[in-house]
Amino acid sequence: MKIYSVFDAAFKPYGQVHENFPVEEIMEALAATPVTAGVVYTAEDETLQELPATAEVCENLFGGMPVQMGWCNGHNTKLNCLEYHRDSEFNLGTSDFVLLLARQEQITDGVLDTADVKAFRVPAGVMVEVYATTLHYAPCHTDPARGFQVLVALPKGTNGPKPEGMKIYGGDDALLWATNKWLLAHPDSDEARQGAHIGLKGANLDISNDI
Repeated sequence: MKIYSVFDAAFKPYGQVHENFPVEEIMEALAATPVTAGVVYTAEDETLQELPATAEVCENLFGGMPVQMGWCNGHNTKLNCLEYHRDSEFNLGTSDFVLLLARQEQITDGVLDTADVKAFRVPAGVMVEVYATTLHYAPCHTDPARGFQVLVALPKGTNGPKPEGMKIYGGDDALLWATNKWLLAHPDSDEARQGAHIGLKGANLDISNDI
């Protein structure tokens, strides 16, 4: 699978690079978070949340909306699922990592072909914005010995418990998996076995031979 750079023009429909934010303090705190054998996600990390640098950049990220600063760490090379939010997501890694991305308009009747997914390498220390209309999921590592430590900045409350008793009106309601989180799962994924909407057809992409 070809892996593009986020500085390549191919990334423009999916997101943008933000190079002017002061991220050194955030990077230092992120480097102290645990790296596991699998993938672990923490929606809001108290240390990250209380950094002076966080207060400085959060107003810029979402224009004054409350922000949660969390992380996604571990080891991964597979697609497994794709998700989207109603807002952008910001990512920043302590080392290079790869994002597997697709576009919301590529979904047809609740299903997306994994052949439409593209891979993008994000260099260490580079803040990227993944647009609300961009499907994404867990990062992939580029160094199996190191894994990945990736900041996940989102509007506060995102990825919390799914609203109880929510009425289904159609559209993408059936894809809602958590608060502000619409999910398409590959049949081979743990999420599919947990009851997530099976919305990915084709191969469960694995970039282990491409990094």
